[in-house]
Amino acid sequence: MLLTGAGGQLGAALREAFPEADARTREELDVTQPISLEPDLVLHAAAWTDVDGAEADPAGAEAVNVAGTRNVAALGAPVVYFSSDYVFDGTKRAPYLESDEPRPLSAYGRSKLAGEREVHEGWIVRSSWLFGWTGKNFVRTMLELGRERDEVSVVADQVGCPTYVGHLAEATRELLSLPGGVWHVAAEGECTWAELARAIFEEAGLDCRVREIGAEELGRPAPRPAYSVLRSEREGAPRLPHWREGLRACLERLA
Repeated sequence: MLLTGAGGQLGAALREAFPEADARTREELDVTQPISLEPDLVLHAAAWTDVDGAEADPAGAEAVNVAGTRNVAALGAPVVYFSSDYVFDGTKRAPYLESDEPRPLSAYGRSKLAGEREVHEGWIVRSSWLFGWTGKNFVRTMLELGRERDEVSVVADQVGCPTYVGHLAEATRELLSLPGGVWHVAAEGECTWAELARAIFEEAGLDCRVREIGAEELGRPAPRPAYSVLRSEREGAPRLPHWREGLRACLERLA
């Protein structure tokens, strides 16, 4: 079993859930180059995850998320490809299911969808708003800001299901006994970024106010879906704990 992107936040969680895997970081395995390994299965966590950076460098995002996935698929082994809620445009007001038509808004979303189409054997795992105990993510950023400031401004007009990478990694093992294809695997519950920030400060005991703003006021380069909650319509789909449970588990690791 080969694990790509083992140095990232999802990769770190998969490394714990699959200790038997040959775990390779980006420095140890550059997926944008041809790969000369012969695994029986690939957990493909290597990805360009800089959503705003992809707007400035779409070719860079495609090199990793599309060509990189093509190189992994060329090994001939089944692939577990980790995709994103950002393949949807967010105009739906009910949870997105596997049968819903993807319509990405951003260069990042388009690269992840194109990467999905490179996987011909295996599992495409769409998840949402990932966070963990390593790497750069919203939870760790809010903890830093909450210790430094009395108030932070956070987007309140985007809704998703924040998913703890530890729970996603455990569910991935369960997924391997299920049929291939597209699966939506994300935390139970839903919230806005502002609601998540408040929960972080509450759980961490930080006295920091949250000022709600719109995405337009934040002015990020890449458009995000306003609503991107994921649920599965497939029989036997793994059920993850509520996002608040994931938050508590993550904060325990960071304590």
